[in-house]
Amino acid sequence: MQLQNKLVTWQNLMLAYKKASRGKRGLAPAAEFEYNLADNLLELQNELHENTYTPRAYHSFYIHEPKKRLISAAPFRDRVVHHALCNLTTKYFEKKFIPTSYANREGKGTHLALNTCQKFAKQYKYVLQCDVKQFFPSIDHALLKACLLNFLPDTSLLWLIERILASGEKVLSEEYEMVYFANDDIFAVQRARGLPIGNLTSQWWANCYLNQLDQFVKRELSCNAYLRYVDDFLLFANDKKTLWNWRSRIIERLHTLRLIIHESRCLPRPVTDGIKFLGFVVYPEKRLLKKEKGIAYQRKLKILLKTSSPEKLKASLQGWVNHLRYGDTWNLRKSIFGKYNLLGGSHG
Repeated sequence: MQLQNKLVTWQNLMLAYKKASRGKRGLAPAAEFEYNLADNLLELQNELHENTYTPRAYHSFYIHEPKKRLISAAPFRDRVVHHALCNLTTKYFEKKFIPTSYANREGKGTHLALNTCQKFAKQYKYVLQCDVKQFFPSIDHALLKACLLNFLPDTSLLWLIERILASGEKVLSEEYEMVYFANDDIFAVQRARGLPIGNLTSQWWANCYLNQLDQFVKRELSCNAYLRYVDDFLLFANDKKTLWNWRSRIIERLHTLRLIIHESRCLPRPVTDGIKFLGFVVYPEKRLLKKEKGIAYQRKLKILLKTSSPEKLKASLQGWVNHLRYGDTWNLRKSIFGKYNLLGGSHG
């Protein structure tokens, strides 16, 4: 059975609704959809079956932590479609992903990525840390579609992939700062590009896009100590010369994906200098919270103490402490909780 036929089954659409509504059933968009659930799912089923489905307008806003980024939230009905699509396709992606790609994958995540980073920091002397410049706005649609079709067993969902891509292109049209590559002509500026950060599909498709880099690093560079979280990736070695060589080849390889790195900060460094990664500074024998993260949360905490209910404050504190537990942060937690008179067990 083709993927398109599996997409429109009632079982798949109901599962997609349940996933999209998880943790959101008390919010208006999910509640409105649920009020006429059968009718809404039937409408989506018909649109997807007839290839007439069209994504609706995004709600977009900027966040400024750790840097300014545009977040685009799709309407709830479109999020149901994203889940329906991912229900069928992610198993094909997972088969080809490397074990040390940690973002947005079940059984992976930030804390395992930090553990792997520290493990490699204990084994190797030097690290090359890179991140892609304007990654999500830069993703080339033509190259992405070819990549996705290489993962999937048939092309029956290409029309839906194209619809979702087109909806994101409109949102991100002003976010991309034009970069030209070798042999580009005047039409390069017209290339369709960009994935909205808020989409579930974007998270998976971004991983597929950079899986090409992952395979290059592991197979062609033969780097045994490599990990990636979204567009932040690290390579470890025992000499700088090797890392400088890998750096040059990675830059060349990323150009074929129409991507560039922040070259000025992608330099081989001793692991003993500390690796700023996923909100922490990772050393071979310890893991500290980045200073700016602690300052930012204290600002947030001051506001919460004045404006939030006890339940909301407790939830925020628990979430933050659970994150801090993955670093050597006991003294930091004790200091902050003492400063704001919050000692009493929640900081353990």
